[in-house]
Amino acid sequence: MGTSIFFNPECSNCRTAQAILAERGVEADYIRYLEDAPTRADLEAVLAKLGTDDPRQIVRTKEAVYAALDLDSASRDELLDAMAANPILIQRPIVIHGDRAVVARPPERLLELFDHTDG
Repeated sequence: MGTSIFFNPECSNCRTAQAILAERGVEADYIRYLEDAPTRADLEAVLAKLGTDDPRQIVRTKEAVYAALDLDSASRDELLDAMAANPILIQRPIVIHGDRAVVARPPERLLELFDHTDG
């Protein structure tokens, strides 16, 4: 069962999540989503693994581009398109383990993914 993480090396929560995974001996694929932006289909897959259909669960509302694009009243489709075009809008870190995912804020939330698995 693979583990991957939407990762920004400048983010302290991402670095803490990376350390937690390393302490557990979990090898992960670190997706530098700001450099290699996920597609809309990728975002849809992440939402499914998070157990939600609502992109607002993974959007960063305090980013300047959120206000610049006037996304407060945006539709689901508009949000997904905005996140694909502006990956800075995607919450981080998102840790994916098999068919489940969590927004690891705080980073310790990622442990939820390993509580019921072989780790």
